[in-house]
Amino acid sequence: MGQKRFAKSALLAAAFLLSGALGAPVQAAPCGNGPAGFDSWKQAFAQEAAARGIKQKGISALMGTTYSVGTIRADRGQKSFKLSLDAFMAKRGASGIIAKGRSLKAANAALFANIEKRFGVPPGPLIAIWGMETGFGSFMGNANTLSAVATLAYDCRRPEYFTEQLYAALTLVDRGTLSSATRGAMHGEVGQTQFLPKNILLYGADGEGNGAVNLNSKADALASTANFLKGHGWVRGAGYQPGQPNFAAIQGWNAAGVYQHAIAIIGKQIDG
Repeated sequence: MGQKRFAKSALLAAAFLLSGALGAPVQAAPCGNGPAGFDSWKQAFAQEAAARGIKQKGISALMGTTYSVGTIRADRGQKSFKLSLDAFMAKRGASGIIAKGRSLKAANAALFANIEKRFGVPPGPLIAIWGMETGFGSFMGNANTLSAVATLAYDCRRPEYFTEQLYAALTLVDRGTLSSATRGAMHGEVGQTQFLPKNILLYGADGEGNGAVNLNSKADALASTANFLKGHGWVRGAGYQPGQPNFAAIQGWNAAGVYQHAIAIIGKQIDG
C-alpha cells in the first residue's frame, strides 16, 4: 500500500512538473477585422504553431509577416466571378488563351504526353488553367505569400480555412520549399498555376525529374495541377464537360461556376 501511495505521489509530482515545463494550455489566437490586433495575434499563433511542431525557421518567418491591406482589398473585391459566362470569358481573354494554348500544346508535346501518361489528364484543361491563372506564367503575382496567408488566417471572414493554409505554408518554410521572400497572388497562391500552400503539400509533383517541386517551373506546375485533378477524382479517358465524370475534378479546382465552365470550354477547344 505504501509503495502504491509513493508511486501515485510521484506520478502526480511528475505531472505537475511536466505541466509547468509545457506551460498553460495554448489558447486559440483570436481573429480580427483590421491591422490593430495583428501583432498580438501573431504572438498567440506562434505559440500554437510551435505546439503543433512548426520549427524555428517557420516561426521566424511568421513573426516577419505584416498585415496586408492589399490582400483584404482583393478578398473583398472578387467581382468577376459574378459575371455571366460570356462576360467572364471575354474579361479573361478566353479566345487568346485558346489560340496560345494550342501553340503551347504543340511546342510542349512531350511534356504533356508524359503528364497524361502519369496522371491521366489531357493537355486541354491543364493549359486552360495555366492560361486563366497566370497568362501562361507571365504574371504570377507580387504579394508576399506568407503575409497574405497570415493576414487571411487572422481575418475573421474565413479564419479556419486560411489557418490550415498558414500551417501548411510554415511547414513548407521549414522544408525550404517556401521562404519569407516568396511572392505570389493576393490570397497566397504561388507558381504558374497558382497553388495554395496546403495543395502544394498534398499535390506538389516533380515534372522535371530533378527530385524537387518548384511551382514556378512550368513542368512542375502542370504536373502538380494534373495530380490535383487526379486527387479530386479524375478518371482517365472520361470527358470533362458539365455532366461528364471529370467535371467534378474541375469544380474542385475553383468553386466559381463561371470559372469551371470556362475551363471546360477552353480545354475542349484546345484538345480539339
